[in-house]
Amino acid sequence: MKILGIDPGLSATGYGIVEVRDDKLKFITHGSIRKLPRAGFTENLLGIFQGIEKIIHNFQPGYCSIEDIFYHQNKKTAIIMGHARGVAMLAAAKNSIPVYEYSPREVKMSIVGSGAASKIQVQVMVKNILGLSEIPQPDDAADALAVAICHFHRLKFLKSMAKQE
Repeated sequence: MKILGIDPGLSATGYGIVEVRDDKLKFITHGSIRKLPRAGFTENLLGIFQGIEKIIHNFQPGYCSIEDIFYHQNKKTAIIMGHARGVAMLAAAKNSIPVYEYSPREVKMSIVGSGAASKIQVQVMVKNILGLSEIPQPDDAADALAVAICHFHRLKFLKSMAKQE
């Protein structure tokens, strides 16, 4: 089973894919869908949608996990982030992939054990959890891998709870 993690943004939308084998994680790929320099807002949203669809078709994930919008003092930034999240979620839904949303705090708690963890702490733990030789770059791709790992932890928790019933 593969999990697609997404860190949405208009200038860069990070993605990361992990595979679960025998309750262990295996790194598959990561990267970033970059804003086109001369494109308008709607063209960049289309680029995110098409980029996520291409990733889905190439890797066939069974789950999609996406970072939720955190409170922004700049409402315009939050709205733009919402648009990027929406087209990424639409790409997954169009391909019949269930989408799960996690707050930045939930992701940090799942990866580091503290919802107040720093960005570098999360990145180092992503590197360690996946057994990588270096921190994944760019930052938004590392964040997307963290979201995918967070979903893996949630699935393990739900599986253990089901066994107890």
